[in-house]
Amino acid sequence: MIGTIIGYHGCEKTIAEQVLLRRASLARSKNSYDWLGNGIYFWENDPLRAEEFATEVKQCKEPFVLGAILDLGYCLDLTMRENLLNLKGIWDSVVKPVFDQGGVRVNKPGKRGETGELMLRHLDCYTIESLHDFNRSKGLLEYDSVRAGFWEGNELYPTAGFFDKNHIQICIRNPRCIIGYFLPDGYVL
Repeated sequence: MIGTIIGYHGCEKTIAEQVLLRRASLARSKNSYDWLGNGIYFWENDPLRAEEFATEVKQCKEPFVLGAILDLGYCLDLTMRENLLNLKGIWDSVVKPVFDQGGVRVNKPGKRGETGELMLRHLDCYTIESLHDFNRSKGLLEYDSVRAGFWEGNELYPTAGFFDKNHIQICIRNPRCIIGYFLPDGYVL
């Protein structure tokens, strides 16, 4: 059990304002290349990465960061060995036969993949969504969130195991896991 954490979402300033005023909710991402499947994405404890994402990837006109207090609930935490084994089991039993027939696209570098990162995670998204579908079909408890660490960017120094864009990403599948939003320090509406 992870407990309550702080997440940051990079978006347009107008969207953050509407969410803070409770006039709108964050939209659930449903791209076929989303790293952790369908849901609302947050950077764990890292407002700078959220702002970089809003600027570099989303290319927001007014990049902004929205803070959130999150309770991950029943979390598919991919930093835990047991959950990684469950995901591998879905790959072996459900996804690999479809993949072998050419029915699933592989992960591949995207526009920002200058350092070789697989930015378009079609296969990861499909595999994670297959796990959710499997659980649902078997009447098993559905995951409220997905959490994983990513090693991304340029190495900090020669042979480093640390990269300049390492992060932990959270995908909220159940919006009730979002306890509330806040305006992070340094941001003004």
